[in-house]
Amino acid sequence: MNNNTQNNKDWLFEITPKNNFFSLNFKEIWQYRDLLFLFVKRDVITVYKQTVLGPLWYLIQPLFTSVTFTIIFNNVAGIKTGEIPSFLFNLAGITVWNYFTACLTGTSDTFKANANIFGKVYFPRIITPLSVVISNLIKFGIQFLIFIVFYIFYYFQGYNLILNTTILFFPILIAVMGILGLGLGMLISSMVTKYRDLSNLVTFGVQLLMYLSAVMYPMELIKDKLPKFGWLVKYNPLAYIIETSRYMLLNTGEISILGLGYTLLVTIAVFFVGLLIFNKTEKSFIDTV
Repeated sequence: MNNNTQNNKDWLFEITPKNNFFSLNFKEIWQYRDLLFLFVKRDVITVYKQTVLGPLWYLIQPLFTSVTFTIIFNNVAGIKTGEIPSFLFNLAGITVWNYFTACLTGTSDTFKANANIFGKVYFPRIITPLSVVISNLIKFGIQFLIFIVFYIFYYFQGYNLILNTTILFFPILIAVMGILGLGLGMLISSMVTKYRDLSNLVTFGVQLLMYLSAVMYPMELIKDKLPKFGWLVKYNPLAYIIETSRYMLLNTGEISILGLGYTLLVTIAVFFVGLLIFNKTEKSFIDTV
């Protein structure tokens, strides 16, 4: 008995079954921080390792999308962006939106994509979707630098671009978007273990959601032009994040305190529900994947 007690003291880690569905063990995550770093490195490097343009795809995608939106929505459809250059208006929305979509799509296939690893080695499963959110933050940083370059360019072209003090809260806004994408991703990933075809709907759903999130138009436009459908945007928390980010970066649009409060509540609820179902699924997913 004394020998067993002594051996227990010598163990570095003790793996025990979870007693409840809701569990977020920060201490355990910290113990596996090296593995988290390796997953982040894998996500950043290997994705474009065997591509022709490599990391340049990080830059090409938002630039071409912004040009396309400028031509179609601003030049053809006639959507006005006030004193803000249309291209810069679209680039701001797309840069922020891309971070959410990357987090959502990257985490929505967690169990299916990592089934071989999960079935052989123990580590906190939450590390995998967390690594996706962190690695996409690096991608977002690169794309945001491109936005800064064009911001400076248009500023010296004589456009009235004014920063306001709310930009200090911009990192918090991005963190909220990342947590929302993580929560939705964990929820979808858990459902994909039973309903495989759900993963095929994610891409389509994200594209549809983009049009309801005020990425390429001001929120006020929907309220004025299509008041019957304005509720679709009004109750979309992502629309408030996009609109607020443009206010912080370009001083255009407005900040809705009620809208941001609603967004924060939805984000917390989605994250906790996603984590609850994620923890429940990880106990038996290996039998269904």
